[in-house]
Amino acid sequence: MSAEVLDVTTVPAYLATRPGVSDLIDLSTATVQEVGDGNLNLVFVVRDAQGRSLVVKQSLPYVRMVGESWPLSQDRILAEGRGYVAAQSLSPELTPAFHGLDAERRVLVLEDLSSWTVWRRSLNDGVIDPGAGAAVGTYAARIAFGTSVLGRRAEDVQEAAAGAANPELCRITEDLVFTEPFIDHEQNAWDDELTADVLALRDPALLDEVAALKFRFLTAGQALIHGDLHSGSVFVPGAPQRAQGAPAAKVFDIEFAFYGPVGFDLGTSLANHLFAHVRAEVLDRPADFRTWVAGLPAETWDAFVAEIGRLWPQRADASWTDGFRDAWIDAVWQDAVGFAGLEAIRRVVGLAKVSDLQTLGTDERVRAARAVLRTARGWITDRTRITGPGELLPSGLVGSVDAEHGPDADALRTQAVGARA
Repeated sequence: MSAEVLDVTTVPAYLATRPGVSDLIDLSTATVQEVGDGNLNLVFVVRDAQGRSLVVKQSLPYVRMVGESWPLSQDRILAEGRGYVAAQSLSPELTPAFHGLDAERRVLVLEDLSSWTVWRRSLNDGVIDPGAGAAVGTYAARIAFGTSVLGRRAEDVQEAAAGAANPELCRITEDLVFTEPFIDHEQNAWDDELTADVLALRDPALLDEVAALKFRFLTAGQALIHGDLHSGSVFVPGAPQRAQGAPAAKVFDIEFAFYGPVGFDLGTSLANHLFAHVRAEVLDRPADFRTWVAGLPAETWDAFVAEIGRLWPQRADASWTDGFRDAWIDAVWQDAVGFAGLEAIRRVVGLAKVSDLQTLGTDERVRAARAVLRTARGWITDRTRITGPGELLPSGLVGSVDAEHGPDADALRTQAVGARA
């Protein structure tokens, strides 16, 4: 049975029933605003006359961006609760404060970060956010180490993994990332000018690599991963927050959490660096911003590696040698690059596109998206040969793809559009 859905009129009365909430906010003077603009959930900000605030999040019994025609269990909020419990334990300063889960009503209460900025919006606006990439890498490392056999007893990890199953949302990821972009599917859509590039993704050699990565995603239960870690699930502080000593970023929206491959979260982050990079190039952003964006993969990855190294003396089993650590890090890198390519492709071809590209003019969007598709394909097929993050986002990427495309590709596009019709 679905939990009763909250609205702005019922949130205060609901919160009055929750233990401890009265210590956080004065409900007698509270006002409520619905702010959720995500794909799945209801989100409310509750503020009192003293300026205190908190966030109330409730899972809906369907996919919000599609509607009731796509039913979805509200149990996903339980997975998000598990994710926040882990994050609060292992990396509390890099995630919103977690004020509790109501499993019966499928509701979370969290710290209000509405005065912060969603990182995607900041990137789209050409704003440099110092340390944000490093914060994401550090967060990923802490969760990976602290929820895996690297940092916990194997028995505890097995028990945690069994309790962290999230089958519905994992199936959504499987479909949207690993399957639908490579077949004819009603949820796919792209600019006609990209048709030849999209059809080229059905190359059998590429599909072999996609299958290998899909198998990895479905079977490599290494650690409790975020499952949807991208620039839209990261808050960055403004100048007032930084002046008060705020961290460089906070990770939120952990409802896709499950035990999966550590490289997946890093990969989805890297893909979003690519979106920011091509957007900056087609808009000819200032050179300092373009240079900073191009360095985000290295900033993120280097922070991940450094944090794993810092935590390594605390490993749960002395048989995890330093040589094994280095080999494990190399394997995570290869996974991350491959998963980044898949995430990049699906955001161009499939459902749930990104504003980095969608808010561009048509010509700019086509150029940027073509650069994304061709780069992403290379990341997937060459992931074992890409040795470091400095190789991922070369300067002049969009221009080089424009040059490769050339006038002859227009004829190919016309043929492909006809074949698609």
